[in-house]
Amino acid sequence: MDRLIYIAMTGAKHTLWQQASTAHNLANVTTTGYRAETNAFRALPVFGEGAKTRAFVVDSTTGADFSSGVIQHTGRDLDMAVQGKGWIAVQAADGSEAYTRNGSFQIDANGVLQTRNGQNVLGDSGPIAIPPDNDITVAKDGTISAIPTGQTLTSVTAVGRVKLVNPPEADLVKGQDGLFRLKSGLPAPVDANVMLAGSSLESSNVNMVEAMVNMITLARSFEMQTKLVTNAQSNDAKAGQILNLNG
Repeated sequence: MDRLIYIAMTGAKHTLWQQASTAHNLANVTTTGYRAETNAFRALPVFGEGAKTRAFVVDSTTGADFSSGVIQHTGRDLDMAVQGKGWIAVQAADGSEAYTRNGSFQIDANGVLQTRNGQNVLGDSGPIAIPPDNDITVAKDGTISAIPTGQTLTSVTAVGRVKLVNPPEADLVKGQDGLFRLKSGLPAPVDANVMLAGSSLESSNVNMVEAMVNMITLARSFEMQTKLVTNAQSNDAKAGQILNLNG
């Protein structure tokens, strides 16, 4: 009977964890460039004397859904969206190189191009500085050009190029800050095939309807697991009564 309790108990626990992951995806359904987390259940054998026939149910975050979101034109000069596969390189809080699909950028008080969270956008040679009182345009290859406000196109100056990479998705891992990094910790090489769409943003790739259905399914699974635990308790009580009668 304890085998049933092992499976039902851990199944209920990890169903709750998977619900939390699904709720996180739902909370980010409108987050620019968000990549949905994916989960899966697996069986984990219990090690130890007399426990070889027991197994836990374990929920493991298998990674992220790397499918693309919808690119929407915003008309804002500092918005950029990656077309197809690829990532924009940024400088994480610890100074390491990380990657995002959220191309909603801003310019800080020092003229440095940053994400909305204050992380520097990386160019071929580090952070990109935008001169004041300039209008900017972004080419498909990530080259940022500045034009002094009110001047003609003959005054265009290239101020940097956004570092665009496209490492194998299997080598990427998502951090607690929502940014992706290479498992090796090394920076990814520039990929000239990655293209940007200027004045545009990519939507989250979370399918809200699918996530809602998944949430309902998980709720029913949790209910079933708790009923199994209750049934195991009832069976144990009845077995005890039978043994007492026979004694």
